Amino acid sequence: MATGDAVQEWLRDAAQIFAERAAELNELDRAIGDGDHGSNMSRGLETALTIPIDSQMSPTDSLKQVGMALVSTVGGASGPLFGTFFLRVGQNWQTPSTTAGIAEAVRAGVAGVMSRGKAVEGDKTMVDALAPAAQSLEDSVTRDLPLEEALRLGAAAADQGAQATLGMMARRGRASYLGERSIGHLDPGAVSSAIILNCAARHIS
Repeated sequence: MATGDAVQEWLRDAAQIFAERAAELNELDRAIGDGDHGSNMSRGLETALTIPIDSQMSPTDSLKQVGMALVSTVGGASGPLFGTFFLRVGQNWQTPSTTAGIAEAVRAGVAGVMSRGKAVEGDKTMVDALAPAAQSLEDSVTRDLPLEEALRLGAAAADQGAQATLGMMARRGRASYLGERSIGHLDPGAVSSAIILNCAARHIS
């Protein structure tokens, strides 16, 4: 069952990866945006790590605090969008953790991001990683898969979704100003979403 400690380990893992890949993500963002996405995400996750989360804190409360930290520290549109995702997932988290419960929470997170960012699948945004993950989790519920396997498959779907943005033309955000020139570049928000879900798959059970 997920606890505050599991959320903290999830954040610690993600913070380390964003620190290691900040330059790479900045380079992806430089091609179609401001060039600071990696630095912003790294700073946001480092800030989230300073939240006093312990084993007595529920995932709901932990993730709400993480969401608020990301909203306040991650620059540009990414902060409110990633913050909304964590807030909505936290608000819909069910205890004990089950495949069905996590699927519902992630779907709520995706819906929150889509509503706030006015984006749908195919717009070349973080939704293109998050939505396939949510669908995979729902498919795992239908197949009655255990949570650990469902999360692994969901993370793999997020990876595939992020990679698929390479061939998409951006229709939302600053990248949309480039039109067809945005084709051939990965969306950094989608890549970051896949990183977050892969970290979750390693620590939430």
